[in-house]
Amino acid sequence: MPLSPLDDFLAHQTIDTFDRVFTTDRHFYDRYYFNMHACSDELFLVTGMGQYPNLGTTDAFVCISHGTTQYTVRASRILGSNRLDTRIGPFEVKVLEGLQKIQLILDENEWGVAFDITFDGVTAPIQEPRQTVEELGRTILDSNRYAQLGRYSGTLQVGGETFAVTPDRFKGVRDRSGGIRPVGERPAPGIAATVERKAGFFHQWLPMQFDDFMLKVFVEEDENGDRTMEESVKIWNLGIDKPHEPMGRPELDFEYIPGTRELASARIDLTPPGGVPLHVKTTPLRTVYLMAGSGYIPVDGWGHGVFQGELKVEGLTYDMGDPAVRKRYAMLNETLSRFELSTGEIGYGMHENLVTGVYKPHGFVAPDTMAP
Repeated sequence: MPLSPLDDFLAHQTIDTFDRVFTTDRHFYDRYYFNMHACSDELFLVTGMGQYPNLGTTDAFVCISHGTTQYTVRASRILGSNRLDTRIGPFEVKVLEGLQKIQLILDENEWGVAFDITFDGVTAPIQEPRQTVEELGRTILDSNRYAQLGRYSGTLQVGGETFAVTPDRFKGVRDRSGGIRPVGERPAPGIAATVERKAGFFHQWLPMQFDDFMLKVFVEEDENGDRTMEESVKIWNLGIDKPHEPMGRPELDFEYIPGTRELASARIDLTPPGGVPLHVKTTPLRTVYLMAGSGYIPVDGWGHGVFQGELKVEGLTYDMGDPAVRKRYAMLNETLSRFELSTGEIGYGMHENLVTGVYKPHGFVAPDTMAP
């Protein structure tokens, strides 16, 4: 248990040094996620960084959809004992003001993607319902997450262009999560090989940003449409002295692009307790496909927490103008969207969508069924 700079802070929760987490579970993780857009279909950036103390690794990525290309840069290194060191090759994250200002850096590199941008929160962070899943007496998912809307300032380079990132245009959401989830190399299943896997999974995460408030909707369901996770809340911007407002059970109605499971449009109906029903129309603008190199879904030996050596940095490009390429990577989709409320307000943000395996409510009666 070597000492590190964090051990000088009056923040210990155990008698161990800070390089040692509370559990020896190899799947423990600690993660940043950010996205950024210009309130238009111009571009969409998604970036993240994670540490995996019991795997001894840390990694980072950025995926940017611009034009018909998705640009991905990713890096991984041995973690070491200093959890304050977030430098991973060209990537770095700096907490300038806790729960408020975070600086994100990707140094100039051979792939022509770089940024120095600062996220500044416009809402207070909101904690999501805790997710816990057990299997055969073992916890396989135990995740705690909070989300926050913000504005960005700085500079961005991508696709041969340089963008002045100004807070009047560039907005987005971040989340901060940690706990236990499947990361790293897949272990031998043992008795878990006898467990019948769920036939399907429906996941929708929507942080919607309007001028004065955020609408946050989070829904997960099984193959039959039985709900396993639900969140629906209105959060006012900092400086507006109003409490969070529950928005009731969200009901989602989708239209898919024929031959795919990609969103063509969506409608979300909200019924606040004792209030007037609110309807949200979702219009997709562009999508970052996280399966294309981010590590959220392991592909070609790269996944969150998977050991890549002392230091490894890669750059990749994907022609998302080719339907065959999109079909290969369209699974966990970060869809930048325009949101129109029945009360007239217009907002922007992300509709994260994942529909895998069987999902009977939308007619996906087999794992390979696509929309007609």
